[in-house]
Amino acid sequence: MNTALLQLKCIKQHYAAHQVLDALSLELNKGEIGCLLGPSGCGKTTALRCISGFESISSGEILINGHCVNNSVVFIPPEKRQIGMVFQDYALFPHLDVTDNIGFGLHRLPRNERKEAIEKWVHIVRLDDAAKKYPHELSGGQQQRVALARALAPQPELLLLDEPFSNLDVNLREILSLEIRELLKNQGITAILVTHDQSEAFAIADKIGVMFDGKIEQWDTAYNLYHHPINRQVADFIGQGVLLSGKVINTQQIEIELGILHGKAPLDCPAGSKVDVLMRPDDIVHEDTSPQRATIIQKAFRGAEILYTLQLESGSKVLSLVPSHHNHEVGEQIGIKLAADHIVAFKPDN
Repeated sequence: MNTALLQLKCIKQHYAAHQVLDALSLELNKGEIGCLLGPSGCGKTTALRCISGFESISSGEILINGHCVNNSVVFIPPEKRQIGMVFQDYALFPHLDVTDNIGFGLHRLPRNERKEAIEKWVHIVRLDDAAKKYPHELSGGQQQRVALARALAPQPELLLLDEPFSNLDVNLREILSLEIRELLKNQGITAILVTHDQSEAFAIADKIGVMFDGKIEQWDTAYNLYHHPINRQVADFIGQGVLLSGKVINTQQIEIELGILHGKAPLDCPAGSKVDVLMRPDDIVHEDTSPQRATIIQKAFRGAEILYTLQLESGSKVLSLVPSHHNHEVGEQIGIKLAADHIVAFKPDN
């Protein structure tokens, strides 16, 4: 049975009259990787700073390994929380080589143990050939791996990563995010990441908290956030999709312009009521023989796939992700059919 290594219990934080965190709560088990995902200004970095001890909370409680590190009467300083941190700019010491950067937090160890720990982490992050290089001689990806090794070498209870890929190009981000997940999982390390990039969150995290205005709207797996968003805000923020008008037939069926969807309609929406139904690009597939037609009004080539924006007879627009060998031009009509195997529906705003 997993035990919660990190617990945030209704934490609040404010600057003067501005509330930054509003009753923020989450649990992260040992060995899990969590992520706070949200737009700029939603409070995710402040939450990380409160966990690390760089800021004190206004109310609530933070526990690490069952021990309170901050509440209304307790404040444990950062250096005593057994937390490792990787900053956005890596914060490497320019006058120290790779080995000395990694060994910076190990000065209390006997010389032999310190040397062994440094060698171990140099090897784990695959920097054996760069061990004597200085930060300015390293690539962005190598610098990030040094920062990661330096944070993990003192064996912290928890690792915090603050927008760790923001200075890297897109291809390198993707490669390193998978590498870092594998490394953390192999070492059994509990970590929490802060990012505004969904692809990073999806690639690394076991659990993701989607944040708006200092609150976590949904703390869940990437799959559930995409396929079962709890509200419109999460549905709009995660992935791509559109809302189509629908009418509830019964608790398992909703009728939309494209046909009848089967699933579990919201229990508080009686038969005959109007709802807005979330349609993802993978819910609509291209099929030449289908009598249901739609007009291509935009196309975005993505290599293996093309994302088509389609206009239905009513004028409503939907998205469809299609293998790129089905290459059609803007203005063409193509056959489509529903491929949704569940329903995500919300009450209309008005």
